Amino acid sequence: MPITVLVVDDQELMRMGLKMVLGAHPDIEVIGEAANGAAAVTTAAELRPDVVLMDVRMPVVDGVVATTRIVEAGHGSRVLVMTTFDLDEHALGALRAGASGFLLKDTPPEDLVSAIRSVAAGDAVVSPKVTKRLLDRLIAENPARTRDPGVLDVLTAREREVLEQIAAGRSNAEIAEQLYLSEATVKTHVGRVLTKLGLRDRVQAVVLAYETGLVRPGG
Repeated sequence: MPITVLVVDDQELMRMGLKMVLGAHPDIEVIGEAANGAAAVTTAAELRPDVVLMDVRMPVVDGVVATTRIVEAGHGSRVLVMTTFDLDEHALGALRAGASGFLLKDTPPEDLVSAIRSVAAGDAVVSPKVTKRLLDRLIAENPARTRDPGVLDVLTAREREVLEQIAAGRSNAEIAEQLYLSEATVKTHVGRVLTKLGLRDRVQAVVLAYETGLVRPGG
């Protein structure tokens, strides 16, 4: 079955361009579109797409609020946010709201397609370097938003190392190289980290790593 996608953007030209790019791939099907966050929430509930490709700055209801409502609805759609600015507070809010990742709008088409496939598969390694910069800024500007580091006590020493690597924005292949492990072993460790900590995906893992102080801004 193809990956079903809902395209959300207030600019019709952007929606048309995204549909053209995605429509060129047989494993991806755009099943709907919306021009604002309110319409996105309603349409996502009706169509239940695998991935919602979400703009953040829109009229009526913005992408952050829409992301929150879609995630809380619990119908399984994963949100991939698109933003114009790599240091966009709206993107920070979307991550906290439950987005599975985000991309810049000038992302090459092949990277967009790869990101949608990754998010649909349950991964969230999307623009990791941008993610890291945003989280650096988030923690630096909101130092009071911390978590008890004791929540990480359920992890083994190796799993903590893997979590540190995830927080650095590294892919499984890069983690394998850094820790001298096979990719299959890294994938197993990543799965255990997420399960033990009750996390949905790698983006949540990165946020938790920062909030517990396992990694520090700029570190």
